[in-house]
Amino acid sequence: MSGNQNLYDPTEMFKSWIQKSGLAQAEFMKNFASLMPNQNSKNFNPLDTLREVTEKTKNTQNAMMQNMTSMQNKSMETMFNIGQMLPSFMNWGAYKTTVSSNGRISIPEAERNALGLSEGDLVQVIVLPIAKKSKTKEVKQ
Repeated sequence: MSGNQNLYDPTEMFKSWIQKSGLAQAEFMKNFASLMPNQNSKNFNPLDTLREVTEKTKNTQNAMMQNMTSMQNKSMETMFNIGQMLPSFMNWGAYKTTVSSNGRISIPEAERNALGLSEGDLVQVIVLPIAKKSKTKEVKQ
């Protein structure tokens, strides 16, 4: 026996592999067709199904990208609007004070200075009651 003889013929192995893979592909297509709803297995064309799936995927991805773009545009618009309003928010203050006789309230000096207010300036007041004075003259918080 010589060492140069090959027990396996590569051409026969390749031919067998092609035949087996062809049978496997045919079996796969037959089974795949049976899994597809509303498909007649006699008229089933896997390329048409692949095209249909690809088209649906493309449409879904396009819709998702349009939704994301719309959300980004709305977010940017909101941020722009907040940026437009920010300067006006810099000109207001919030603090606690008590109501004195005759219903008067005062703006503390630190807040007046921070807002650049002086005697005679017009301001708007929004009243949010925090606590009522109790009968023992203590303020509940």
